[in-house]
Amino acid sequence: MTIQENHVMVRFGILAFLVTVVFDVVVAWALYELYRAHNFSGLSTLFRMMHATIMGVAVFALPVALISTTSQEILKQIDIFNFIWLIGLFFFGVHLILLGRIIGKPKIIAVFLIIAGIMYMVDTGAHFLLQNYEDYSSIFLALVAIPSIIGEMSFAIWLLIKGGKV
Repeated sequence: MTIQENHVMVRFGILAFLVTVVFDVVVAWALYELYRAHNFSGLSTLFRMMHATIMGVAVFALPVALISTTSQEILKQIDIFNFIWLIGLFFFGVHLILLGRIIGKPKIIAVFLIIAGIMYMVDTGAHFLLQNYEDYSSIFLALVAIPSIIGEMSFAIWLLIKGGKV
């Protein structure tokens, strides 16, 4: 099936990315409000906003894929999206490192957030520095996914349990 045959699904995917950008901005603001007394809170918010902005820019490549007529053109637009989004993940990594420093407690969550942030940055760097990144992509995926899932999910659950009383 081609993108043109599934254009409705692709359009919903583009909309989902846009909604994600909006929620990223809301989360950045909420974390700033929650931790505004910490010295790194403003800086962390700026890096999260950089991530959201870059992700929003990356989405611009996807509607072009809808009007592309060849597989090569479509794949080129998807590559553009992926590379721009990847750059945004580098800044998200900086945000996670700062967030880990900001929350401090519970220590285990803070450590996983910091490790996840470092791994996002390492993975982005490896994409651009290693010509044979694909040979190691599954390793890098694990290095990013494991601390990210543990750190980000446990932080979200912890915030829900604490009810904003941090």
